[in-house]
Amino acid sequence: MVQKNHIYTGEITGYTSDGMGVARIDGQVVFVKQAIAGEVCDIYIETVNSNAVYGRINKILEPSSHRTPRQCPYAKRCGGCDFWHMDYQEELRLKAQRVQDALTRLGGVPVGTVPILPSPQITGYRNKAQYPVSAQKGQAVAGFYREKTHQVIPVDRCLIQCQAADLAKDAVVAWMNRYHIAPYEESSHTGLVRHIYVRTGFATSQVLVCLVVNGKKLPRQKELVEQLRQAVPGLVGVVLSSNEKQSNVVLGKEFYCLYGQETLEDVLCNLRFRLSAPSFYQVNHDQAERLYGKVLEAAQLTKEDVALDLYCGTGTITLCLARQAGRAIGVEVIPEAIADAKENARRNGITNGEFFCADASQAAQELARRGLRPKVIVVDPPRKGIGPQVIEAMAAMGPERIVYVSCDPATLGRDVGRLTHHGYELSQVQAVDMFPRTAHVETVVLLSKLNAKQHVEVELNLDELDLTAAESKATYDEIKAYVLEKYGLKVSSLYISQVKRKCGLDVGQNYNLSKKEDAKVPQC
Repeated sequence: MVQKNHIYTGEITGYTSDGMGVARIDGQVVFVKQAIAGEVCDIYIETVNSNAVYGRINKILEPSSHRTPRQCPYAKRCGGCDFWHMDYQEELRLKAQRVQDALTRLGGVPVGTVPILPSPQITGYRNKAQYPVSAQKGQAVAGFYREKTHQVIPVDRCLIQCQAADLAKDAVVAWMNRYHIAPYEESSHTGLVRHIYVRTGFATSQVLVCLVVNGKKLPRQKELVEQLRQAVPGLVGVVLSSNEKQSNVVLGKEFYCLYGQETLEDVLCNLRFRLSAPSFYQVNHDQAERLYGKVLEAAQLTKEDVALDLYCGTGTITLCLARQAGRAIGVEVIPEAIADAKENARRNGITNGEFFCADASQAAQELARRGLRPKVIVVDPPRKGIGPQVIEAMAAMGPERIVYVSCDPATLGRDVGRLTHHGYELSQVQAVDMFPRTAHVETVVLLSKLNAKQHVEVELNLDELDLTAAESKATYDEIKAYVLEKYGLKVSSLYISQVKRKCGLDVGQNYNLSKKEDAKVPQC
């Protein structure tokens, strides 16, 4: 039995979904930070609980050839990046494997090796920065949160942010300290400045700075604007966002322009886009162009086709689709983003693009009721993926192709599995590294509607199948150990039994039914 505060020697055999190393010590799965597959390490056990065991490297006995010196001096403390300890080749392999595992294990769709598109830049690529602010030793500081905490680690230069963002951050912090502007204190809900939010147009070099504050007014506004104008080349606007709620949401709902304009412009895929502070826009400009190229390749649109883009943001994908389709419809729930999308269509002279401000689920259901039959539906949802109602409405429209752009392999795998039950098959998979040095990965998949004339559904009785010894003898303990190692989840025998029942598998004798007639059994 692995014990806390003890050191054990173990080999790193793989990775979790968020890039932690996985070792097996005395039959127990141990998750190890900053470890690389193939390494043999002395591992210090930090946490032992009912769900998982966590450790850290005490000494590397056999280092991986992929281990590299950390370029970032904050890498061990800051929670922003994950992979400064490994080379880019291993990072790409890890991310492609993560997508493959999610589609195969969670989606139930076996896929081979997943191709991944490397980013042209692995440093200085981000065009959006959100710096939390706090008080330390009587001074305002800004940086990023320590992993799994709200403790701010002050950062002078972030290697994945563009330099303009750090210049803006430094100017705001200097202004706060000069005029004694209080940083926000989360525990007491006091203080003023919560976040420094910076957007940059990579193609235009325009910079928009937004201060998120616990109030509706800002003292010394003129001095702040002057400090930013002197420090930040390309500054086009300074905006105030009022957020007085006690929550983890960064931006508030109200915005006030303090200087210049409330938006900036950028050029993407030869289209000019206006962006406000809350608008969604891909953070890696050059890689976004390549990502959208993959979307258009998968969509295969003609001028006779109608395309629907759910979760359209400022209309970047919608307008790209409109240049190839006869009609493109974008849906987004954020009003400011829809206003930007309509303006972007006007600026680019695109007349066959339409935009609606609505929740994706409501919009999809309403468009399905109206009888809209798009040839292609593109979805680029937030990390939580697509809701069941959206999937039902999409299936009701019966598009020939669904192009799914995902920023989370787990929810992608889940949703692909759901769509296969509506008559779609996974045709193409392309991972795209939009976020180098972090555990996040973007994926574009194409789902094509099955041709009923060419496919026949066959119902198989599992009792008639000839299972091999390996397939028939997986014990409940082995299943638990596998799920824990692969996904970091602890599951019960009851949960496993219920999943097996839903899949039509024999639950054996491990499904312990209550002897009470009216017993309430929790469902998985």
